[in-house]
Amino acid sequence: MRSKSKALMDKICSFVNEYYKANHQSPSINVIAKAVDVSKTTAYRYLVEMNEKGILSYDGQTIETSHTDKCTTGYFSAPIVGSVRCGDPESEEENVEEYVSLPTSIFGTGEFYILRAVGDSMIDVGINENDLVLIKKQETAAVGDIVVALDENNENTLKTFAGIDEESGCAILRYENKKAYPDKTIKVKKLVVQGVAKHIIKAL
Repeated sequence: MRSKSKALMDKICSFVNEYYKANHQSPSINVIAKAVDVSKTTAYRYLVEMNEKGILSYDGQTIETSHTDKCTTGYFSAPIVGSVRCGDPESEEENVEEYVSLPTSIFGTGEFYILRAVGDSMIDVGINENDLVLIKKQETAAVGDIVVALDENNENTLKTFAGIDEESGCAILRYENKKAYPDKTIKVKKLVVQGVAKHIIKAL
């Protein structure tokens, strides 16, 4: 059997790594063959030998290298559904602007959507105008959570859930801008939680 070219092995390995980073999956033999300018049979034989030598792992379908093992494989799509006020509550119609892919290794698992922040009432917790806030859909919240809340007037807002007022039984939503809104809160008789903020996506 003719010895295999190390240069071609390196080329194949490099292509597999770059393809995996871009597409989050292994390339097919046809794709590899075209990329490194060899026949499909030759590409297959190289993969088999590279597997035998431990250069990569090939089971007939999936190709893995030491580089691809470090790549995140789990992603989810989250819709950007428009804006939410961080000042006074304001009704917003949820229209999906686009879907974005986010890695589960960073953002976790669950059902998410993304809102664009409007206003300045949450700047003390790092949420500024036009920041994208990743919201996990859930109907419950703990004291201290930053929530997207819907009150009895069907108005939504992004605020910190500060607990329940003992006298009135109302839910308290707190502003987080001590300079502009010192001690300002919203009290609602019936609080409907639409989700809890988990991450902020912003440009530095």
